[in-house]
Amino acid sequence: MTYWPFEIETLKTVSQALEIAEDRTGDFYKYSLVQWKRHRYDVKTQCQLTEEELVAPAFALLHKYTGSTLTDPPKARLRDFYFICLQDHQILKALKRDNKLQLLPLLIYVFTHELVHIVRFCNFSERFEIIGEGRDREEGIVHSTTYDILKNVDLPDMDYILDAYQGHRICDLALS
Repeated sequence: MTYWPFEIETLKTVSQALEIAEDRTGDFYKYSLVQWKRHRYDVKTQCQLTEEELVAPAFALLHKYTGSTLTDPPKARLRDFYFICLQDHQILKALKRDNKLQLLPLLIYVFTHELVHIVRFCNFSERFEIIGEGRDREEGIVHSTTYDILKNVDLPDMDYILDAYQGHRICDLALS
């Protein structure tokens, strides 16, 4: 399968979208800069991905790594680190398929969605390793939270993105 990576000019939009998503998500959770730094993550685009990080159906894949850094003192507790692995080829394919879709609002949605997952995993609201129905429920909660974070963003075409994901926000929040 042929994968097309983002061009250099597109990476500026990726950076801008991440900045907006971080700002909005941090405001929503009322995080200070210090609190954000506790949530360790980075972004990879297609040219940086390993073969196992390339997936077909998603715009992004969240990978979790656990370990300590070289600067951590001996016997330091293991820390989780997340990579948001953008699937350039899937994003570009969607943009070609739908001329109403714009890159900036789509990336803002994708980043905000992944950042909400990271916050929930780091705060132990949910386990990263969740499977089955629990995973579907988690996706519904994350889509709903992403909507709440982005619903007042004054950006052309953001409403189009939010409307496109409306069906994903429906989930059973009742605890059994």
